[in-house]
Amino acid sequence: MVVRAPVAFVPVGRSALPPVEGEAHHQRMWVDQRGSEILGLAECRRLLALGAKEKRPGHVGIPQEHAPLVLPVDYQMDGSDVIVLVGDHLSAEMTGARAVALQVDGLQEGRSWSVLVRGPALEASAASIDGDLPSPSVAEPGRSYVRIRADVVTGRRLR
Repeated sequence: MVVRAPVAFVPVGRSALPPVEGEAHHQRMWVDQRGSEILGLAECRRLLALGAKEKRPGHVGIPQEHAPLVLPVDYQMDGSDVIVLVGDHLSAEMTGARAVALQVDGLQEGRSWSVLVRGPALEASAASIDGDLPSPSVAEPGRSYVRIRADVVTGRRLR
């Protein structure tokens, strides 16, 4: 069952959504029922890349039997996918799950933003990664690269 939050057009600021030919979207943005701006895919990807460049940690969510496991991780982008470096045990849990999630939060121009990536986790090797490798900020980061395929990417900017 898919639950969709009600959204409405609000005529303020520039939209992160791509313009639609023939419509003046430059004066509108999508806003959810709580007043958060819903970000378009291009803006979500830009913020993920910005977060990686600024060395912001992400939080990976892995399904478990009784409750999800959520852990901070360092990440990098490889195209539209997310690359994380983790230990062998965590890598096995991630790649064994149907899907995982990675959330990155930040602050830009005085406004908070949050981007969520959901998709399958796949084993990766350093040689298969075109972009930069994650720079670990912990003493023992592990030695397994995991690619999170960005099947679903959503984001919000708080007012």
